[in-house]
Amino acid sequence: MRVLGIETSCDDTGVALLENGRLLAERTVTQEAHRRYQGVVPEIASREHLELIFPLIHEVLGEAKLTLRDLDGIAVTCGPGLIGCLLVGLSTAKALAFSLGIPFVGVNHIHAHLLSVCLEHDVTFPLLGMVVSGGHTEILRAVDPDHITPLGSTLDDAAGEAFDKVAKLLGLGYPGGVEIDRLAANGDREFVRFPRAMLAQDSLDVSFSGLKTAVKNFVERSGGLSDDRFRRDVSASFQTAVVDVLVAKMERALARHHAESLILAGGVASNSELRQRFTVLAAERSLPLLMPEPRLCGDNGVMIALVGGRLLSRGESSSFGLGAYPTLEAIEASGPLGSVAHNRQ
Repeated sequence: MRVLGIETSCDDTGVALLENGRLLAERTVTQEAHRRYQGVVPEIASREHLELIFPLIHEVLGEAKLTLRDLDGIAVTCGPGLIGCLLVGLSTAKALAFSLGIPFVGVNHIHAHLLSVCLEHDVTFPLLGMVVSGGHTEILRAVDPDHITPLGSTLDDAAGEAFDKVAKLLGLGYPGGVEIDRLAANGDREFVRFPRAMLAQDSLDVSFSGLKTAVKNFVERSGGLSDDRFRRDVSASFQTAVVDVLVAKMERALARHHAESLILAGGVASNSELRQRFTVLAAERSLPLLMPEPRLCGDNGVMIALVGGRLLSRGESSSFGLGAYPTLEAIEASGPLGSVAHNRQ
């Protein structure tokens, strides 16, 4: 089965083509227009998706030496994400599916990140995973690919959002996660002890707004950005505070729930310190740690095609009435995507 995957949940326009789970071609374009605003502007993101989506589809098909008529199905992100951006992808998928007379299926963006490792690894269930990105920090447990349960979530700023906001405070530009990671490699992690918000003893939720404010206050008390050494040391101290919280939360989850595999995914999963600390955590518990290669950590069409292809191959599809879900809460309120949004053919 040849499946086209479309991802437009935020500022990455992703398109991929898979055949029976094998990657044929893929393209991802990160929109540059948002750099001047130091953050994603939803209306601009939607318009950029409109300009990019069809050229990328044609590029992917051209690389695979196929046409639209060779497709068997389409998978598309239906949430969570920016509503306007989601609607661009959904409208494209519906239009193509209708005109070609083929099924399409909506995919949960967070679940796709979690299961993206299935492209390169054999996964043993049950698993515990963490999806860490600009908009989400989620701890999840899956007994199989169809039954994924949230255990902990973002209460305010997600980890990736905190990275971007601190990078802005330090004058590092946007997006700032990669630059903080680079600077932190040569910085002093103990330069300043920033707070670690662990919340209640039994909580698996995360909160980074207080940490972001602590960094802001420290920079202001220090008289601003004095030199490059200051930026390196603050970056290292901040990054270690974030990673300490994420590792501690996963330790709590592992203490409560049996798992045969540990997964780290999402855009922030490319952070070098987080990957190293999770590697140690998994080794201490003799668990295999599965992580997407860095290029597939961010939003991409590959993960959407992978998850959607599995659904389509067993006869599940979405109705043309499928809407966009801006939040995980909206998805949960609508019922499981597998039963509400999908119909067996």
